[in-house]
Amino acid sequence: MRAVDEALATPVRLTQYAHGGGCACKIPPGELEEMVAGLTHAPLSARHASRLVVGMETGDDAAVVALPGPGPGGTAVVVTADFFTPVVDDPYDWGRIAAANALSDVYAMGGQPVVAVNLLAWPREVLPFELAREVLRGGLDIASEAGCHMGGGHSVDDVEPKYGMAVTGIADPARLLRNDTGAPGTPLSLSKPLGLGVLNNRHKATGERFEQAVSTMVALNRGAAEAAVGAGATCATDVTGFGLLGHLYKMARASGVTAVIDAAAVPYLDGARAAVRDGYVSGGTRRNLEWVSPHCDFGDADEETRLLLADAQTSGGLLIAGEIPGAPVIGELVARREDTLVIRG
Repeated sequence: MRAVDEALATPVRLTQYAHGGGCACKIPPGELEEMVAGLTHAPLSARHASRLVVGMETGDDAAVVALPGPGPGGTAVVVTADFFTPVVDDPYDWGRIAAANALSDVYAMGGQPVVAVNLLAWPREVLPFELAREVLRGGLDIASEAGCHMGGGHSVDDVEPKYGMAVTGIADPARLLRNDTGAPGTPLSLSKPLGLGVLNNRHKATGERFEQAVSTMVALNRGAAEAAVGAGATCATDVTGFGLLGHLYKMARASGVTAVIDAAAVPYLDGARAAVRDGYVSGGTRRNLEWVSPHCDFGDADEETRLLLADAQTSGGLLIAGEIPGAPVIGELVARREDTLVIRG
């Protein structure tokens, strides 16, 4: 017990053991799409009762398979995996953030998580296992809050710490949220403010702690998902490493529409604009902006606003084609124009 107490009492800056932080470590979206292009298999034979409903085609948040069963539609099984390097220095908070982020993919499809397994990479000769235990404890607490079973997992000895989960959920196949079902005339709502990426980057560089960022990242997207499904929405995604603009571009492209954003209506965390002005912008955010720029009419939006709209979020909110209580409307989907994204305000 003394060894545990001593390990936890000794300050360790976990973010200094990673080359990047959180979802900003994702492979850039353009490179990722090029890499996986064409990696699909032929439909399974008729003897397989399951049916792939959502696969890789539109880069949605999770895979969905429909299983036959009682009732007219059967059951949809939602499967996802998500993990990343430390986004904060506190191991318990990192575990909570990574778990909420992994569970979010299920919520983004309109599902409910049922069971999760841990994915842990740990430099066993560099960092004490007591810290890893705190990471796992944080993940367990968030899974418990979500009503999701935790059933073990997989670990490897690695030079860089990484943590996340593989999550399986269920959904009504007739009430899925997808990124390819957006329709013109539909408002766009965002359930969490932006700015997580730049605040996390500032934390990594300076050690400053931003409680507003931590509380936002550990918050489950369950309520937003339930409200969206209850309101009859069919189109949604979560906003993570590709930023608001990246995820919205994928949604608008898949749905064959143009998305118009009212920049003045987009909510931001306290301190986010100051972090941009002070230069705490990740390479992931800049790559996001570079990727969407050829498809975006930025209007009069300045560089600061553009970077915030492309900011690589970790455990961000749901972007919903529809209106739900508590989520500001930040724009709308319109009939397809020359530009897939249009920024106003």
